[in-house]
Amino acid sequence: MLNNSLNKRDKSLSRYITERTRGTSGHGPIVRLMSPSDLGMMLKPFVFLDFFDASGHAIHAMSEMPLHPHSGIATVTVFTQGRVRYNDPANGQGTFGYGGAEWMLAGGGIWHGKELTADEVPRIQGFQLWIALPEELENSEPESRYIESVGENAGLPFHVVLGNYQDVQSLIPAPEGINYLLVTLKPGEQWTYLPPAGHTVGWLALASGELNAGGVIQAGEMVSFDFSEAPITLKASDNEEAVFVLGSAIPHPHPLHLGHFSVHTSTQALERGERRIAELGRKLKEEGDRRTASGTIPVYR
Repeated sequence: MLNNSLNKRDKSLSRYITERTRGTSGHGPIVRLMSPSDLGMMLKPFVFLDFFDASGHAIHAMSEMPLHPHSGIATVTVFTQGRVRYNDPANGQGTFGYGGAEWMLAGGGIWHGKELTADEVPRIQGFQLWIALPEELENSEPESRYIESVGENAGLPFHVVLGNYQDVQSLIPAPEGINYLLVTLKPGEQWTYLPPAGHTVGWLALASGELNAGGVIQAGEMVSFDFSEAPITLKASDNEEAVFVLGSAIPHPHPLHLGHFSVHTSTQALERGERRIAELGRKLKEEGDRRTASGTIPVYR
């Protein structure tokens, strides 16, 4: 029997692709690549992944999505192209694009969906990831953070959005045992990801370009890898750069209890979250128009 704790350092023993998907179309330019009814049940704590790609009038269509609630999860939004503005009285205002992120820990309940506005750019592209929270955080106080840059990567091909990789620590206070990277490989460049100990969950989603991971991955695809601690070796095509997100984690140990907008570890935790969401919804309606001067509507906690 091979020893994974040693083999994950041996780049000749790469992980292999087990599943691949192009997802299902959702709201306009948004494609749902993963949900708990498919890969999300296998890859938890990663439970939902949306890929958005909009240009022209479709950029404005994205802003027409309604305010909506969450509990029990955290979301992280990263952009592979374009730039957005944020304006949240609790967190200030600014802009971010590639290398920046919005982090929203829903905890016991939060409403959001219109806190970001597209800047004057021809195209907006990126990913929104949902993460199932551990028991100690799933009904905690919510928080939002807008990270204009997740940190310098000193010429490396990756930005660490969540977690810690090769001594690069994310500024986002995500639960332990989760890594999430934004990666750009130059044409023909090869790169190997060495998962931390225990990170047997592994996947990636490709925004643009083409990758080879023992099989060809096309733009718009998400793939999952076998459950092991072996490396993930990737090579961009010779013709163009490849831009993608990659996640690895220690498996989430709890069953998923799902509401309309919530993911929790138990029925009791889900009920608490949904009660809080309903309470916030009533208060939100009473407050009326919360639009800021920049056109955004701040999250409601």
